[in-house]
Amino acid sequence: MAAPDPDAFGDASRGDRESDEEIEVRRVQPYQATKRYLCPGCNQDIQVGLGHLVVVPLRAVEDRRHWHHACWAARHRRRPGR
Repeated sequence: MAAPDPDAFGDASRGDRESDEEIEVRRVQPYQATKRYLCPGCNQDIQVGLGHLVVVPLRAVEDRRHWHHACWAARHRRRPGR
């Protein structure tokens, strides 16, 4: 199994461009994941203790969403909830 491409997940030190909106992608380490979230990419739970990503639109930080790594990497190939 190939190692994931770090550029596919973004980097918390810079804002990534998603369409015309500035976003920040933050990595959440497994030890930091203390709550369960719903991934908008697959509509499945992100369990406590599972590393994942937090995607924050810089113009609307209250709209941040928690994503599985694979769902975020595949977001352009799939519809939300699929």
